[in-house]
Formats: sequence, C-alpha cells, structure tokens
Amino acid sequence: MTLYAHSVAEAGALLPLEAIRSTLEAGLSNRFSRQRVLVLIPDHTRTLPLPLLFRLVVDILQDTACLDFMVALGTHPPLDPNALCRLIGITPSERESTFAHVGLFNHDWANPDALLEVGTITADHLRELAGNSWHPSLGGDVAVRINRRVVKYDQILILGPTFPHEVVGFSGGAKYLFPGISGPEMINVTHWLGALITIMEIIGVRDTPVRAVIHTAAEMVPVPVTLISLVVRDDGLAGVFVGDHLKAFQAAADLSSQVHIRWLNRSVQRVLSCAPPMYDELWTGAKAVYKLEPAVADGGEIVVYAPHLRTVSHVHGAHIFQVGYHVRDYFLQQWDRFKHIPAGVLAHSTHVKGAGSFVDGTEYPRIRVTLSSQIGPEECARLNLGYLDPAAVKLDEWRDREDEGVLLVPKAGEILYRIRS
Repeated sequence: MTLYAHSVAEAGALLPLEAIRSTLEAGLSNRFSRQRVLVLIPDHTRTLPLPLLFRLVVDILQDTACLDFMVALGTHPPLDPNALCRLIGITPSERESTFAHVGLFNHDWANPDALLEVGTITADHLRELAGNSWHPSLGGDVAVRINRRVVKYDQILILGPTFPHEVVGFSGGAKYLFPGISGPEMINVTHWLGALITIMEIIGVRDTPVRAVIHTAAEMVPVPVTLISLVVRDDGLAGVFVGDHLKAFQAAADLSSQVHIRWLNRSVQRVLSCAPPMYDELWTGAKAVYKLEPAVADGGEIVVYAPHLRTVSHVHGAHIFQVGYHVRDYFLQQWDRFKHIPAGVLAHSTHVKGAGSFVDGTEYPRIRVTLSSQIGPEECARLNLGYLDPAAVKLDEWRDREDEGVLLVPKAGEILYRIRS
C-alpha cells in the first residue's frame, strides 16, 4: 500500500489547509467506494484539529456505502451526545441533518456483549514479545477482544495523532485498536508491560515490546486497516501520513520525535507542570508527570498544577484510592497483595509515582510528585502524593528560572522533556 505523506520539520512550521486536503484526497479518494467504513478517532484528551479533519474525511469519503465514527476511548468515560458533537465540531442540529448519514459511537470496553474475541496471544508468545521485560505478573494467555461492531464493516480507518507515550513509546497507529477499542485483557497487559519497562526506558522510543504486542493483536483483526497518522504542532499539523498502518505510524513517530521532544542541557530540580483543562481527571492529567520525569534530577519534584481538576478517575477511582501511588517494585515485591487489582490501574499508579525502589519494606521514589488541584490534602495523603494549595501558586515565581533548575511548563502532557546527555 502506497504511503501518502506531507510534512514540515522546520521549527514552528505548519501544513496549509491545501496540503492537508490534497494528502487526504490522494490517500483516500476512491479507495473505499461503495464499502462500509468505520473511522476510529480520539476523545477530547488528545490535541487535534478534529472538527476540520472530520469534515474533510466525510467530504472525501462521500462515495462509501456507510461511514461511521467511533471514539477509541480505551477505558476513558463515554461522551454524551452533546460532547460527541463538540468533539467533532458540529451542532446537534447538524448531526440530525447534514451528518444524519454518519454514525457516531463510543467504545464500551467494560460491556462483554459489546466485545468479540478475534484471537489469543499465548503466554509463550507474550513472553517472546516482552523479551527481557517479561515478568510472571503478566500472566498467561491473553484474549484478544475488540468492539464487535468492527465486523459489520469492510474497512477500518484510524484517524489520530502521534505523540511520545508513556506506555507504548509513541501513541497512535494500531494503539487505536488496542487498547482503543479493545477488551480489558489487552488494556491491562499492554499497560502493565509498559510499567514493567518503566517510563524512563520506553517513552519516546518508536519500536518497543508493547508496540510489538499491539501489532501482533492487530494482525488478528478480520477487517483491513488504513491509518491517517497526524503530527500535531500547536493548533495545526506538521505532518499527515496516509496508508498502511505500520508504515504511516513509523513515519509519524519519526516526525514526532523531532517535533514533540524538547531537549534540556541539564536536569532540573523542580517543575511546575501545568495540566490543561482537556485533562479532566488525574487518570489523564498525570501525563503532566510522564512527560517531565526524564528531565528531573534525582530527589527533584514535579508539581502538577491543575486548579480545575477535581477527580482522580471516574472509572478507576475506587481502585486507585485502594492502592495509592507507588513505584513499580512496591507492587512486584508484594504481588500476592495486589494481584487482584486490574493491572492497568497498577500501571497508572507506578507511572505517576515514577522510578524508584522498594527495599526492606521501605519505598524510595526517585522524585517527589505533588498535586496542586481541587483534590485536597487528605485525599493526596491517602494517594501517597504531596499536596500544594493551587491558590498559593504564583506562575511568575516559576517563570524564566531554568538556570536555577526550576522549570515552568505552561501546557504539559504532550511534549516530552529530555536531557541531552
């Protein structure tokens, strides 16, 4: 399958609308004529000019027999009808008129009736894919289940951005299948494998064991997959790649590594990492930690400043409060105590707490993580996180102090910070 691509690597450069449209037309026009197509898209926790892209794709694919969109939520909460309209930039009346022929659905990961088993990754194969990162806590055979709606279609089209990612290395591509529209088994095993490897080792790496597991599962999907992989810069696009999901992902990840990594000359001691409002729970807002941990010196601190944030997790909150936030080895050395907790929750916990060790019953995190939000001091103590009153935070006191080892990140969560050495 030909890869249709248009990108600009120069600092600050954006693709004009004409280039975006022409690349999409070259890659999609007449490809799906009279076929039933399901388009997988991200939710509001990913930066993307989705309203523009939705209209372009609908216009280009007007010769399909059926065109539907599904939000690849993973375990994120479902969007109500109004939120779905906002996501793709249409009004409720437009949904009932101009776009009445276009279906719009949420993925439902926790509903067994909504899932279809398409294969199995055996324990031996999983061990081979995990390589040196394999651990008995990954368990046995993994059922590969996916939203059963997919078999109603002739083609799957993934439309999503690529960024450095804490679980898989770079987001995008077949990740929109697993865990995007998968069952809990693949969600848990991929996230826990990423936690075993650790953020410090996996984030910003294109080819990882977790990516290998995802691609292995993707081969079991009984519907052909095409990818529109996008590299976002600010509110626009620096790259559009359309074609085979492997080639398009690899090209986008290579560009993302140029666009989405900021290199510092030396590590910093403190970071005020400002989580934007699109992260409406700590489950996603924790990206403000993930993207900064590699830049923080041992013993340093990341303050997640999110004065809008009130919720740890709408879906997983009870489990998170049960276990708190801890380093990886805290769980591994007490596995019998925690093995009943969903592995995806344990992965989130250790991703937030960061690297560290657990020796003779004592936990030694490499860095401190402090939450400055509407989640109060008592709750932070239960979660094993620090607390800072957001009313006490003065942004100017953090600004322009990199020479002192103090860093302000006004919009955290998508740009990865690394040290040159």
